[in-house]
Amino acid sequence: MSAGTVYYGTAQPVAPMRRLSSGPWSATLIDGALHDIRYNGVEVIRAVSFLVRDKDWGTCRPDIERIEVEETAAAFHVAYQAHCANPEGDALSFVLTMACAADGALTLRGDVAVQADFLAARCGFCVLHPIEGVAGAPARVAHGDGSGESASFPALIDPWQPFKDIAAIEHDLPNGLTVRCAFTGDVFEMEDQRNWSDASFKTYSRPLELPWPYTLEKGTSFAQTVTLSVSGTNDAANAAQTASEPRALKFEIGPPDMALAEAMPAIGVAIAAHDAQATLAKLALLAELGPQQLTLSFDPLAGEGVAELERFAQLQRESGVPSVLEFALPGVEAPRVELSRLAAQIDQAGLTLTGIVVSPAVHRQSDPPGSVSPPCPALDEVYREARRAFPELRLGGGMLSYFTELNRKRPPLEMVDWVTHATCPIVHAADDRSVMQTLEAIPHITRSCRALIGERPYAIGPVSIGMRQNPYGSRVMPNPAHERIAMTADDPRQRALFGAAWLAGYAAALTGARIETLTLGALSGPRGLAETQGSAPVRYPVFDVAKALARMAGAPRLRVTARGDAAGIACLAARHEDGTIELVLANLTSEPGDVQLEFDETMCAPLRAVSLDECTLSGQRETRAPWTLPPRGALTLRPFACVFASSRAALG
Repeated sequence: MSAGTVYYGTAQPVAPMRRLSSGPWSATLIDGALHDIRYNGVEVIRAVSFLVRDKDWGTCRPDIERIEVEETAAAFHVAYQAHCANPEGDALSFVLTMACAADGALTLRGDVAVQADFLAARCGFCVLHPIEGVAGAPARVAHGDGSGESASFPALIDPWQPFKDIAAIEHDLPNGLTVRCAFTGDVFEMEDQRNWSDASFKTYSRPLELPWPYTLEKGTSFAQTVTLSVSGTNDAANAAQTASEPRALKFEIGPPDMALAEAMPAIGVAIAAHDAQATLAKLALLAELGPQQLTLSFDPLAGEGVAELERFAQLQRESGVPSVLEFALPGVEAPRVELSRLAAQIDQAGLTLTGIVVSPAVHRQSDPPGSVSPPCPALDEVYREARRAFPELRLGGGMLSYFTELNRKRPPLEMVDWVTHATCPIVHAADDRSVMQTLEAIPHITRSCRALIGERPYAIGPVSIGMRQNPYGSRVMPNPAHERIAMTADDPRQRALFGAAWLAGYAAALTGARIETLTLGALSGPRGLAETQGSAPVRYPVFDVAKALARMAGAPRLRVTARGDAAGIACLAARHEDGTIELVLANLTSEPGDVQLEFDETMCAPLRAVSLDECTLSGQRETRAPWTLPPRGALTLRPFACVFASSRAALG
């Protein structure tokens, strides 16, 4: 098995990158886009790329040719020509240039030529602003008519566009720098991409209130520019503080925060109707995982009925796992009729439930700004009738899609017992860096959701790297070559060390959100934890993380304090009622990572640990030999490695 397959689940090579610098500026060139744009070492812009989206918002991958890179101490310059086609086979080309002067600005220009009528949802520059230090920061916007406004980047996630008609926008960073982005060639606006778990605010062209998809007509041409400039300086005190921060990351692990009193979430597994039979055949695997909940997905609009509910009932009886039903309310007939029919079908099937999530089926599709919302039953009526039909069950409200839609279509909270939504890290981008960066946005999502729902119970899921359903188009994107593409159900990294580390990082990012249940995407298949097609299941690395999280469920979450830059390593820990401590560490990067653990003196019991890394997967070690975790020692984690530690005599 190749290293790429072990790490990423695919033979597709990691995109080559080149670090460019000029005076105070630096940036990484990857696949024709600039990432991690820094000024005096400070990230000022997360990325700038020129994107073409098809009618389903899928990315039309450009074929880049004749790329030229010139770099001196005084400047760098990049130029290339690219061609791309939409699924209908229509083509366009563009020439992209990037120029940076050490004593000036960084300017990007795209010149587009359309060879045939081209159906697109977007064609132009996207600028990604980071969220840390930017959310809540003062901002000033210059509009196309010459007017201006002073405001701030939203602190809580904005359901709509925080800024429109942007000719230029500048914001102030806490370190004293002011970052300015100026645009020409189209009307630009901004969306808060934290809605989709992207770790960025995105400034893009063409306004969403204009019709889409739209046709770029054959023979047309146009140009756009983006100009980035920075003023101010990092003050000496700030620079000294940065330099004095410890190079090795330290996690201090202490007793639970009694003011927070947060338990680790229960772990659920989503079971689609078409997966129920396969799950029944692998009940031993389900029992090994040990989830606290099955989340059964039921969709009458997909032709599902009593037969599917009967399989769910058999699965619930034979597994013994408490089950919740996700019901996509068709909205074809009155809510009372549809919910009464569902109650009768559940009784006929003999399905025992502990709760039911009801959400209108049309809410699985996004209603972006400017679009016309399809007919939908009034939410008050939906939940009133759900309560009448299921008086003995807990009633969940929210979205079967993402926080975006929950933020825009808020259920009547007084009528539900808990609130739920899903997330997906490959809505907009699918490169490794962007997917891991989505973990930065999870605390922003949970904090914003808590601001909406208060202290009501809060569940998240299903969660996986692959996309369950595309709210923005007619389909999820096919991925027969198992590559890194956005909006696909079959992301190869789910099956690799990358997917295990990502899930561990996700669980760590939920700290403080008081999540009741974290539901994973599936037991088996592309969005699952194992491959079950053969006679014996093949457990993906993520299975071990999910199993550890299920063991920790309900235990008080221990206080984990990071000293140093914790962006690349995740840590979470819990202590059971019997005093047993369990801990999960994960390296979220493709480079070895050093970490030091320091336990509170009240936690002196030795922890035994096992590693999950390329050695344990590739057979270089015949077994995962447990070892003792040093209470104040340093560890080096291999790329995308996970470490599971416990004070139990034997690891589960």
